[in-house]
Amino acid sequence: MKAKLLSFLLFSFAVTTLLAQDPDTTARDKDEQVKTGFSLGGVPVVAYNSDIGFQYGALVNLYWFGDGSRYPMYDHSVYLEWSRTTKGNGINQITYDTDKLIPGIRSFFEASYLTEKALDFYGFNGYQAVYDLDFEDKTDIEGGANRLYYRHSRQLLRLKADFQGEIIGQKLRWLGGVEYYGARIDSVDVDGLNEGKKEDFLSYNSLYGNYLEYGMIPEDQANGGGNTLLKAGLVYDTRDNEPNPFTGIWTELQLHYSPSFLSNTDYSFTRIVLTHRQYFTLIPEWMSLAYRISYQGKLSGEVPFYMLPYIFNTAPKLTENGVGGAKTVRGIRRNRIVGDGFAFANVELRGKVLRTNVLNQNVYIALSAFVDAGMVTQKYHFDASGIPDQLPDNLPDKIIDLDAKEIPHLAFGGGVHLVLNQNFIIAVDYGFAAKKADGDSGLYIGLSFLY
Repeated sequence: MKAKLLSFLLFSFAVTTLLAQDPDTTARDKDEQVKTGFSLGGVPVVAYNSDIGFQYGALVNLYWFGDGSRYPMYDHSVYLEWSRTTKGNGINQITYDTDKLIPGIRSFFEASYLTEKALDFYGFNGYQAVYDLDFEDKTDIEGGANRLYYRHSRQLLRLKADFQGEIIGQKLRWLGGVEYYGARIDSVDVDGLNEGKKEDFLSYNSLYGNYLEYGMIPEDQANGGGNTLLKAGLVYDTRDNEPNPFTGIWTELQLHYSPSFLSNTDYSFTRIVLTHRQYFTLIPEWMSLAYRISYQGKLSGEVPFYMLPYIFNTAPKLTENGVGGAKTVRGIRRNRIVGDGFAFANVELRGKVLRTNVLNQNVYIALSAFVDAGMVTQKYHFDASGIPDQLPDNLPDKIIDLDAKEIPHLAFGGGVHLVLNQNFIIAVDYGFAAKKADGDSGLYIGLSFLY
């Protein structure tokens, strides 16, 4: 709670400072200053996310606008982040985005090493995976309930090279690329987290451990693996502005092939990703409506369980964790919706409430209201025969319900966005889960509009 309050106060201070500017300095988009040359957005990372806790560190986003003739589009963008969170996560990341490196081709490169001491794990197939919020809220020194019961640890090395080229101008583009995911999965380091404590101890039991014990996760997948994705597809893009479009469509089709000969496992699979986003102007330069619909599903083969909870986007957007949380269905738990195939949707109303110029930087503040939803559309098959008829007393009453009907997981909420030079965006969203089986609520302070 203290971390949440501190982050909110820091953001409020930034907003208050901007509101204190002389209102006569507010400029229309058509009158704002065109940026040329270098523009640097560098800030300490002081943020909060209900999924990962209080975040601290530093990030830098360097833009090169050249002669400014394409502003707000840039020629080169380099993003670097080093941050840690109070829930034990670490981000070590660098990305490079440009359409000048290879003439006529937009190139995007990423190198990330991401650590999670307590990554959300609720099982498979949506509501078939029973989530007991009350059980998670308890801690029992005798080894019973554990507030990290629905967690495991993960260390992830992610390398990416994406390319896009024109078919019909910038409106219709081909895409291709390669990504590597090296994931190491293990139980939460309970001994390390308990070290030095005199109370509030964590117990060893976990859903991940139960899935291993009951044979629901194959032994050769239990500790992760390395998988390479080969990607190809199409992008149709008529947005008027990438960071916050007011008109246009952004639709993408991706086909993924993960061959076993490019991994250290025996698993090969293919996947399809289809995402459509559309933007409508309600009040020119002030208010817009945006929606996103995405389907991502397996076409063939067997996907290892640790490769299921990812949301794939075309560059410059980054791959995210599974459905639920900050980047998909805000308000429900991260990775709550996991299966071989899934769909999710967002509808968001956005309105600018202030535009001004501060220290020669173009700034605006926007408010938003949203409704999000997601559901499993293709079940992940696993062996549930090893689950005992009666679970031990130190576990929830039920961990799976194979008869449960999968219906949309719903959430709703609102947000505030502080935008610098139309590209650097500090975003605050707060979402509420419609059902307790998906969680309660979530606060997310980070960068960029959701889509």
